[in-house]
Amino acid sequence: MIEARHLRVLRAVAQTGSFSGAARELGCTQPAISQQMKALEQSAGTPLLVRAGREMRLTQAGEALVRHAVGILAGLTAAEEEVAAIAGLRAGRVRLVSFPSGSSTLVPTALARMRAAHPGTRVSLVEAEPPRSIEMLRNGDCEIALAFRYPEVRGADPAARAEWDDLVVRPILADRLIGLVPEGHRLATAEAVRFTELADEPWIAGCPRCRRHLVEVCESAGFTPRIDFATDDYPAVIGLVGAGLGVAALPELTLESVRPKRATAVRLEPAVQREIVALTLPDLAHVPAVEATLDQLVNAAGRRARTAVGEGR
Repeated sequence: MIEARHLRVLRAVAQTGSFSGAARELGCTQPAISQQMKALEQSAGTPLLVRAGREMRLTQAGEALVRHAVGILAGLTAAEEEVAAIAGLRAGRVRLVSFPSGSSTLVPTALARMRAAHPGTRVSLVEAEPPRSIEMLRNGDCEIALAFRYPEVRGADPAARAEWDDLVVRPILADRLIGLVPEGHRLATAEAVRFTELADEPWIAGCPRCRRHLVEVCESAGFTPRIDFATDDYPAVIGLVGAGLGVAALPELTLESVRPKRATAVRLEPAVQREIVALTLPDLAHVPAVEATLDQLVNAAGRRARTAVGEGR
């Protein structure tokens, strides 16, 4: 196998015409140059240099190898510089997948701070709900997935427990469920509303994972919700509630990104929270650009929490 260090020695000998000149150029001893040239000739299987008086001259094979060495070493230098730029966050790419309410609340702050701190690192964003976003991460379609899951209601589900076992999990925040009722609803002014008080109401449900969890929570409270409408579009959920077509239970993040019109938010009891996390693969966790983006997502959640405390929420 021909090694890059041997090619550098050959190029130096060709440029200077001697082992001593190559040694001075490369900052090493003449015997070291001689040893590396012997190793290169053994790898090549043919002589690469011949002595002509006080100079070393290239054989035909040596000339061919030097000609290729120029391009090989230039490409290697370019590769080293590019890798160093990525490692130093002067370049690089991170593909982020997020669910919609995360995209409109946590992600903008994180990406703005990422761009300010590391303008050479490009972060792209596409939207997908879990479990699709987690599948994309495992398939190599992204480096980070912002995802969520709800606490188990009906008991242990082995598949749900193992969903993140092979991934690096960075906790982001706990996002509580908020009730949403039409303006003028009998419970619109209540300090808190129990799920059982909404047992006879028509419901508007969100994404499949949220919908499934809503049914589990309601059934644990002793009733099965009558879901009249189901949509992945949270502004549509809010609009349907505002039109008086039913009630909903939405994550608090969705109400930060879309202000309810003709609908009133109420506190639900018992309290339910979904766990929001940033996920990546173990081999990616220490890639500088990925690690920096994960840190900014965590920081964005912390800034949101401090803002919420300041506003008295």
